[in-house]
Amino acid sequence: MKTSEEQLLVPSSFSSDPGPDPVPLPPQGSPGEKNTDPEGTPPPPDGDGQPGVSPDPITALAESQEPREEDAASLPTPPVAEFSTLGKSSPPIEEQELSEHASPPAEETDLPEMETEEALEGVAEEPTPDGEGDTIWNYSFCQPPQFLSGSWSEFSAQPENFLKGCKWAPDGSCILTNSADNILRIYNLPPELYHDGNQMEYAEMAPVLRMMEGDTIYDYCWYSLMSSAQPDTSYVASSSRENPIHIWDAFTGELRASFRAYNHLDELTAAHSLCFSPDGSQLFCGFNRTVRIFSTSRPGRDCEVRATFAKKQGQSGIISCIAFSPTQPLYACGSYNCSLGLYAREDGTPLALFGGHQGGITHLCFHPDGNRFFSGARKDAELLCWDLRQPGHPLWSLNREVTTNQRIYFDLDPSGQFLVSGGTNGVVSVWDITGSCDDGKPEPVLSFLPQKDCTNGVSLHPSLPLLATASGQRVFPEPTASEDEGEQEADLPLLSLRHSHLECHLQLWWCGRGPDPSCPDDHQGQKGQGGTEGIGDELI
Repeated sequence: MKTSEEQLLVPSSFSSDPGPDPVPLPPQGSPGEKNTDPEGTPPPPDGDGQPGVSPDPITALAESQEPREEDAASLPTPPVAEFSTLGKSSPPIEEQELSEHASPPAEETDLPEMETEEALEGVAEEPTPDGEGDTIWNYSFCQPPQFLSGSWSEFSAQPENFLKGCKWAPDGSCILTNSADNILRIYNLPPELYHDGNQMEYAEMAPVLRMMEGDTIYDYCWYSLMSSAQPDTSYVASSSRENPIHIWDAFTGELRASFRAYNHLDELTAAHSLCFSPDGSQLFCGFNRTVRIFSTSRPGRDCEVRATFAKKQGQSGIISCIAFSPTQPLYACGSYNCSLGLYAREDGTPLALFGGHQGGITHLCFHPDGNRFFSGARKDAELLCWDLRQPGHPLWSLNREVTTNQRIYFDLDPSGQFLVSGGTNGVVSVWDITGSCDDGKPEPVLSFLPQKDCTNGVSLHPSLPLLATASGQRVFPEPTASEDEGEQEADLPLLSLRHSHLECHLQLWWCGRGPDPSCPDDHQGQKGQGGTEGIGDELI
């Protein structure tokens, strides 16, 4: 995948010092480039034409120009739903053609034959070293993150249209959101990141794609080897109530394929959790006491069924979340029965069963080293860290506020140094989990308040220091307070929402260090979009 020649700029208002010089945009991670087997992904839509909208303004220019090999026998795709596609939110990027081997004109070549060959060897041996001129961005939470942009008008058209998490694409080209209106939205990176200007103002983000489900969305995820340079790998999976599992094209928003699961009565049943295998060849789906595995190359109803509870032993309850180890051939399952299970990826053999949460498990995440994984639950204030080398009890715990049944996400940065989590009170907490902790409970290195409403989703960009947060929750009317019940005003309702703070926002935050490698002493809270209060920062 080629590296773009565009310039990525650090937000100018990040610190009081002059902004850093423009630096070349780091190459986006493209795990899909490692996948050379065309049978590992669902078949592309009929026609296989150039997609109308690219979710990545960065890697759209790097799309492979070589003709792709067509499958000998492509499977028929299901009927495709029509969805309106918005225009690109990023300006076109010019690609500069470079010549690696340049020979001098014949009339100007006066050197002997040996010298000419040596000169040509010198030209061939002078390519730019890998990474030279590129800035490797690292997350830094020694100062409050800088608000960049977000989307809030999109979710205010309907009442109580709160978000249900956000997830960056594996290549970092775009971000996927879910909301209460049962619509999946894809946003591109803000185009202002590629513009030169000392006082650049970021406009509100608008989705480039909308994909509507028929009912409440249970879970959604990106294809594990997704790369915008390879359109065949750019798709997302979603599961909704009383509906099959849908595969959506991330370039066009059209329905690519469907996976259907049936119970013992031959009735369609919906998956409560989704997760692609690391190699992208299988889709693991969680059901009641069961994990079903579909081959991504064969949409339909054929699947492998692995029971997690049999003969009154094992992991009972609905499998609510699934995560794969990045280094070992195993996966973890969490259930609403407050249990965690480890299974062998090849045949689903149970390896271990954990218990320690007070509520149903809602999210799992493995550490990049593969030896630890983290779990969070609903109505449970603890994030537990488990060590696979000592699976008997949690290694340590982290405190956050979770007082509802809502799924509150957390995420790890690619290096595995920082863990970020939201909370019901809206506070985003950051922990440094690299150092050892004597008392068993690491303290947050940074806490800030993006908005007053619940922060249910956090996602860390895979290559840039960008933090995405999603907010909102379901609210219920409260009885109206009255000094005298007998003299209640006629126009005053019995139930009211006037004390609730509805803030349904998708927000992007810059978490990179400024030009000065030392952290500044003056930590000033930055203000987000209109109506959002300043950040209540608490540095520890």
